[in-house]
Amino acid sequence: MRYRKLGKTGFEVSEIGFGAWGIGKSEWVGADDAQSLRTLQAARDAGLNFFDTALAYGEGHSESLLARAFGKSKDVVIASKVPPKNMVWPAQDEAPLREVFPSAYVLKSLEKSLKNLRRDTADIYQFHVWNDRWAEQPEWQETVKKMRDSGKVRGVGLSINDHQPGNSIKALATGLIDTVQVIYNIFDQTPQDELFPYCTTHSIGVIARVPFDEGSLTGKIRPETEFARDDFRNQYFGGDRKKEVWDHVQKIVSDTGTTVDQLPELALRFCLSHPAVSSVIPGMRRPEHAQANAAVSDKGPLSSQQIETLKASRWVRNYYE
Repeated sequence: MRYRKLGKTGFEVSEIGFGAWGIGKSEWVGADDAQSLRTLQAARDAGLNFFDTALAYGEGHSESLLARAFGKSKDVVIASKVPPKNMVWPAQDEAPLREVFPSAYVLKSLEKSLKNLRRDTADIYQFHVWNDRWAEQPEWQETVKKMRDSGKVRGVGLSINDHQPGNSIKALATGLIDTVQVIYNIFDQTPQDELFPYCTTHSIGVIARVPFDEGSLTGKIRPETEFARDDFRNQYFGGDRKKEVWDHVQKIVSDTGTTVDQLPELALRFCLSHPAVSSVIPGMRRPEHAQANAAVSDKGPLSSQQIETLKASRWVRNYYE
């Protein structure tokens, strides 16, 4: 496993991290705690030391599983998130700060996360949605300073709205933010345009989420694929989207000369090929997934020719809407 600096936080994190939404027993159907704990341990054994969770993942269940797996181990870096008070994802343009991240609410949520994690300090604490209009508001800036001054937060981050990488630059310009979490994959390459250059220049850590596009880039989403009734992917891949995805996947396979089975490796290596990325955090629910994802780190980045070829697979759309 290779490790990278997480911006200016001082943390060295595994370039393959662990996205812990799927073990939270919320939108992902079929999560099993015993299996989740085995998967977490398999990930750690494979060299992963960076785990991303949130208070909203199963109302703290994901955080509690991390506590059961790792306790207060200082060898593990955990990033969590404060959910929006109005529970609306993504942040709406017209939503005022007082309805989403009022100071007292943020600080209370931090205490809940620390209790779930059984820790005295959060390594990285992120705002789970974002609207850059809030960046200049004194209440938000004071909230960040209070968290730092309390000694209960080592780094502060943003989890940027789906497919809105530019909706963060004002917040980053305040100097109060250490990390950003953003959707970045073969289809959504837009963070390269503005966000990544800014992060590189200003030493902001980048956490790349949704590297497999909720499964599209594993090659397992096909026109005939069916999900459990309560699985959120029924909406994400609704209508003709499964066929659209499969057609785009076939183009990647054709252009790169790879196979469908090799797509997960290609997807992760694509994310890690950009030097701005500190860690990429695929979701994992089985030990074999953790082992396979971790092994990709040893493959290194893609060649410049492969990166150039994959530019043609850039696909701007938002299936979350």
